[in-house]
Amino acid sequence: MNDIFIPHSEIERQYEIAYSLASETKGKKACVITFGCQQNENDGERIMGALALCGYEITQNPDEAQMIIINTCAIREHAEIRALSEAGQFKGRKERDRSIKIGLCGCMAQQSHRREQIYKSYPYVDFVFGTDMHHRLPEIIKTALSAKKRFSFITDKPHNEFGVISEGMPVRRENSYKAWVPVMYGCNNFCTYCVVPFARGHERSRRREDVLAEVKGLVEQGYKDITLLGQNVNSYNGGCDFATLLNDCASFGGEYRVRFMTSHPKDASHELIDVIRDNERVAKHFHLPVQSGSTRVLKLMNRKYTREQYLEKAFEIKEKIPEISLTTDIICGFPTETDEDFADTMSLVKQVGFDMIYTFIYSPRVGTVAAKMEGQIPKDVSNARFKALSDMENDIAQSLNDKFIGRTLRVLSDGFNKNGIPVGRSTQNKIVTFDKAIPAGEFADVLIETAGAYVLGGKIK
Repeated sequence: MNDIFIPHSEIERQYEIAYSLASETKGKKACVITFGCQQNENDGERIMGALALCGYEITQNPDEAQMIIINTCAIREHAEIRALSEAGQFKGRKERDRSIKIGLCGCMAQQSHRREQIYKSYPYVDFVFGTDMHHRLPEIIKTALSAKKRFSFITDKPHNEFGVISEGMPVRRENSYKAWVPVMYGCNNFCTYCVVPFARGHERSRRREDVLAEVKGLVEQGYKDITLLGQNVNSYNGGCDFATLLNDCASFGGEYRVRFMTSHPKDASHELIDVIRDNERVAKHFHLPVQSGSTRVLKLMNRKYTREQYLEKAFEIKEKIPEISLTTDIICGFPTETDEDFADTMSLVKQVGFDMIYTFIYSPRVGTVAAKMEGQIPKDVSNARFKALSDMENDIAQSLNDKFIGRTLRVLSDGFNKNGIPVGRSTQNKIVTFDKAIPAGEFADVLIETAGAYVLGGKIK
């Protein structure tokens, strides 16, 4: 890949375009609808930042917006169907008011077969742009407001050459005390079930000084929970390794936590584990996706580690950090997965003792190796395995949470849950309810008195 950093002169040009739109967008509203992972959430915040820069008032209600952007996910078919269904909701609105502009972006937009479907079946979608075009949003918006026909801003480079990093575009954060901070983009791993390298490009890291400046600014603004993002944060290479970057980000003054998503087991270093253990501002939560407990299936997935190597890493984490919350991802029904392979997954889950498992039924992705494999598993078999794994994990999670009864946890308040109960999260990312209202964004000590599989309850001390 050539120089991936967008020149400051180009960022200045985008600002000039944005300012030139002020008279045209005055009094108009824009809405961004985001699907998918934390990276997509952060992309959505950057899209809203660019829209606000262009003069739009941001709204959560698409019915009152004159500019609507659907930020899509492609990790599973269900996510794509949801995004397309959302786009379909605006057909009637567009027919009633042709001045409404509808855009679609994100990982799904980066896939040629989905773009063709959008062009053919969703004629009311005015424009499409790719995952590395966010810095050009003012230009895209200007084009949308004047274009007489549909258009797209999609790179024509192959997946191993596209992808940029831009600094200096605005971010409109939806939360006043929790923040996402991307440290790297893309992925080089090419797991056989995954579209990320094709949708996000190859790995590229932000400069260390840019990440630290953003985190420092957030801490100074009073943010209390900061999550460093990357498709594989362990591959960070922007002037230091990820363990060093994490430690640096958690070394500013004041009380706050730093988390990270997501780690690849093959790259989770001893040094990273030591930083989590030794730095009090680093959250005691480690998300380490295993995907399968079968070495045979892991090889088919191109995960580049064995069952035994994963167990060694998981046991090291638990031994070095006894208070850690260890979570994972598992795919049920990967092509050719046998009953014996699934039994290996069940036994690994029992051996490790995960606090939570994000379990998914395998979803074939167009263009991936796994989608072409023989031995696709019937849905009823995958569903049965999903249920068996979920049932077992519920018991494991309950057992682990029971051990918190009688302990005092430092909890960051999230205000109230949907039932009006005060709620927050511990350093282990455990959901904790408590008896007194604490303003969102403030810390409190909570004595744990009750435990469910995924929720703890207690009293403010």
